[in-house]
Amino acid sequence: MKTQLVIMAAGIGSRFGHGIKQLEKIGKNGEVIMEYSVSEAIKAGFDEVVVIIRHEIEKDFKEIIGNRIDKKISTKYAFQELNKLPQGFTAPADRKKPYGTAHCLLCAKDIIDSPFCVINADDYYGVEGFKKIHDFLISNPEKENGKIKSCMAGFKIGNTLSDHGTVTRGVCTADNEGNLKSVTETYEIKRREDNEIYGEDENKKEVHVDKNSLVSMNMWGLPKIFLEEIDKRFEDFLKKNNDNIKSEYLLPIVIDDLIKSNQMNCKVLSVNDKWYGITYENDVPLVKNALKDIDI
Repeated sequence: MKTQLVIMAAGIGSRFGHGIKQLEKIGKNGEVIMEYSVSEAIKAGFDEVVVIIRHEIEKDFKEIIGNRIDKKISTKYAFQELNKLPQGFTAPADRKKPYGTAHCLLCAKDIIDSPFCVINADDYYGVEGFKKIHDFLISNPEKENGKIKSCMAGFKIGNTLSDHGTVTRGVCTADNEGNLKSVTETYEIKRREDNEIYGEDENKKEVHVDKNSLVSMNMWGLPKIFLEEIDKRFEDFLKKNNDNIKSEYLLPIVIDDLIKSNQMNCKVLSVNDKWYGITYENDVPLVKNALKDIDI
């Protein structure tokens, strides 16, 4: 069975400080983070890469990384743009950012033609997650008992924090069979001096987060049929939110809605690897040091 790795690389990265963080050179030969992801995905058995970018970074992307990826694995490109909206909708004139991760996937729906793993471009996920998701995708049908079958890599929250600022994470709860029950977006998360982890809920109320809680780092295993679901819900999202120029159509929220409406089962695949990502400019030296001995 064919499987695809879908890399979401269209984000602007406003907190990064300079340049385009997805194209920050990390490796000893100038590799960027997503090259490590591609390498691990190839080892896990994925057959093709779909990269979702913006037209304005296409030239830089292909010069810095795309031409190297093309030599390792079949690679296709899709483009997330503000004007890729359903008929009758237009983006507000003062909106600058794309519409979020679910919209990002919709922009690639014409070239995603198989079960796929979707990831962020500026995150390093390690080895284990790719293998577990690939094995799940090739051994499960799109639907079972009328429910979409999917999976996610669940990382321990303590392995996903930044030393240089707060982060937002989707904190997951699962049932006794390991199926995801809910994803709760938790904001301003940081580790305190006593090693305890705290964040804020959607009402800005402080919440304690257990250090062993599993969080979503936007590493999902999904069947092609899932794209139909995010397509159906996008118009409703726009009707309710398009006047808010900061609103985002987010992948975890769509999945949470499908689970709660009993239309999806999502198996949580626990991953012990440490996650590395570039949220802040000061994260770069840490990531470089962590990946310096990995050959790809």
